Amino acid sequence: MARIKPQALLQQSKKKKAPSKISLTTIILFSLIVFMVVFFIFSAYRHFSHRSVNSEEQVRFGGRKGLSDLKNTEVPKYAIIHTSKGAIAAELFKDGSPEIVDEFIELCQKGHFKGMQFHRVIKHYVIQAGDVHSIGPAEEWTSKGKQYNQLDISVKHEAFMLGTSKTKHDNKGFELYITTAPIPDLNEKITVFGRVIKGEEVVQEIEEVDTDNHYVPKSAIGIMDVTLEQKL
Repeated sequence: MARIKPQALLQQSKKKKAPSKISLTTIILFSLIVFMVVFFIFSAYRHFSHRSVNSEEQVRFGGRKGLSDLKNTEVPKYAIIHTSKGAIAAELFKDGSPEIVDEFIELCQKGHFKGMQFHRVIKHYVIQAGDVHSIGPAEEWTSKGKQYNQLDISVKHEAFMLGTSKTKHDNKGFELYITTAPIPDLNEKITVFGRVIKGEEVVQEIEEVDTDNHYVPKSAIGIMDVTLEQKL
């Protein structure tokens, strides 16, 4: 058996220990993997940062805009007006008067209607609750009430409709009107945003109270609270 020279053994050892060359394809593939990982991490960071900013803006700028953004199933559909004569349940017309309904719901949540008085009661016309200092001349309401004692079938509004004044007002001026008879010209004065579906007898009982010459009830009749419900 031939002996291998020491020089040949040294060369063979170097060949075994020498690192193998990395191909260009491997380098490109590795770089692509690193790029994709960095890209997905950056995209995830931007996504969650954006969601966090949106959440803070919704908390900061909630209020009426937040109510408008709720799904219809989340917006209360009914209001229960608790009066000193009993409870009146009204269906809210979210689709017909969205801005007024949003304002009404917001005021209910703030307790705006607690302690509000029915300050004007006109038989066969309307009962009105709100700021006693902003009711206007009684003669205007009296003439209209008498004018529509006899109505034909072409009336625009029915009895037991829930509305508020069309005049531009701040939250303190938001008043409640409940009609007690069909009123043809109601569109000129009141924005209807609901209909009484339970408690018509309570409305009629309030309508029958004794009033003075200015149609102000002689005995106080107030709203204790208004609660909002999704179902009745």
